[in-house]
Amino acid sequence: MDTLLLVLDLIGTFVFALSGATAGVKSRLDLFGVLGLSYAVGNAGGITRDLLIGAVPPAAISDWRYLAVSLLAGIVTFWRPSVINRLRSPVLLFDAAGLGLFAVAGTQKALAFGLNPVMAALLGMLTGIGGGMTRDVLLAEIPTVLRADLYAVAALAGAAVVVIGAALRLPATAMAIAGAVLCFALRFMAIRRGWHLPVAGEHEPATPNARPPKDRKDEGAERR
Repeated sequence: MDTLLLVLDLIGTFVFALSGATAGVKSRLDLFGVLGLSYAVGNAGGITRDLLIGAVPPAAISDWRYLAVSLLAGIVTFWRPSVINRLRSPVLLFDAAGLGLFAVAGTQKALAFGLNPVMAALLGMLTGIGGGMTRDVLLAEIPTVLRADLYAVAALAGAAVVVIGAALRLPATAMAIAGAVLCFALRFMAIRRGWHLPVAGEHEPATPNARPPKDRKDEGAERR
């Protein structure tokens, strides 16, 4: 279980760091800005998770591998942006992949620390959305999770698969893969098909048109 958590964490960190670095390059940040953003985005969710469950110091600070994979993602993106830009919507794709990986890794680590299944799933969701929220806030954008896209819902669905698998005593690796794939698929289809939750004010009834004013000739005819 420890090895599985570490692998999922490192892969999720790398993918989310790619997302942050790509967004930084598109925003014309300098090298320090891109590397700083890649580390922050890649590790924000994991740090939040570890602090909430009492795993201190957080792995992203105590283990040099988290820093290494974050900086590697930032350097690759900064010096070879053409490789990343060949993908369609690279920020969204990497974000979707990182969302799925962190959602299942966060849930499994929460279960390992003895949290009840419902809170473990919620913490897994929080782990997944933390990186994307950090990226958007640092770039002065409205966080994706607060928009209409299926974002937090996708992370929660992936986390729920892990929780259900643990309750049924199914293989942890298989359930982690299934949860990550489900989360990625929901997020990817939401991007491609425009799936979203109801938006505030979207279904308000239209204000009825006011009665048009009568013509003066009509008013005179009515008086007669």
